[in-house]
Amino acid sequence: MTRTLILGGARSGKSGYAERLVAESGKEVVYIATATAGDSEMSARIRHHRASRPAEWTTVEEPLALGNQLLRWSSPERIIMVDCLTLWLSNLLFSGGQEYPAVGEITLPALFHEQQDMLASALTKCASDVVLVSNEVGLGIMPMGAVSRCFMDEQGRLNQSVAAICDRAVFVAAGLPLQLKG
Repeated sequence: MTRTLILGGARSGKSGYAERLVAESGKEVVYIATATAGDSEMSARIRHHRASRPAEWTTVEEPLALGNQLLRWSSPERIIMVDCLTLWLSNLLFSGGQEYPAVGEITLPALFHEQQDMLASALTKCASDVVLVSNEVGLGIMPMGAVSRCFMDEQGRLNQSVAAICDRAVFVAAGLPLQLKG
């Protein structure tokens, strides 16, 4: 099975590119959405995304246990799209409900590394083609605040580990794909 990582900045066209890939596959599509509605603006975004997906696609909303969902929906007749790893990582970062200091050392919740390990394992075992969408956050300036820097570092590490597992990696900018791997 083919694993594809689609990277890009905010509003780069990465999700649209990924959606075209899965639609053109001819397989049954399972769309795993990781967003959570923490406020009215995010609720509106989620409603818009739900309404724009084809009705025949199966949508699974999973903010944390992504690896479990990959294995649950695993089948050679399916293609699974995950949108997106960035929101998933943020969900994991704040899964313990703790407050993070503005400066100083960040202690990550146990679930953070546990779920990342589960994702890596599931990607190697999943019998479906998988397309994963993730933000490339390392192209800008170093953010202020310990938790923001921690998030940027962890997002970079996650993207590297997923890219190493994937057969293909594509960077999307201005809606244009650039093949990085495969």
